[in-house]
Amino acid sequence: MNAEMLKGHLDNVILATLEQGSAHGYAVIEEIRRRSRGSFNLPEGTVYPALHRLELAGLLASDWVTPDAGRRKRVYTLTPTGKKALKERREGWAEFSRAVGVFLEPDKPWAA
Repeated sequence: MNAEMLKGHLDNVILATLEQGSAHGYAVIEEIRRRSRGSFNLPEGTVYPALHRLELAGLLASDWVTPDAGRRKRVYTLTPTGKKALKERREGWAEFSRAVGVFLEPDKPWAA
């Protein structure tokens, strides 16, 4: 899959990933890779800046945690504002994908 296709959608993918629960950055990367079946193998230099940007926008919150047998990690959580934004973005995505689908999948019966 062309990595360029993910541009503009990374924030949505991250928000949806954190909808299932809090996670540290590397766990977010691994979950995205797992859920995309390896299609999105994103480098840390792509995901961490997005996490920070989403936090600055108030869509995520973070806390430092130190596991009993490990080093300190920053754990990200979807905020109520982030949950609302994700819901709105999903609705926008559904509308957008239907509109594009009319052109790219002309034989598929798209709902009006």
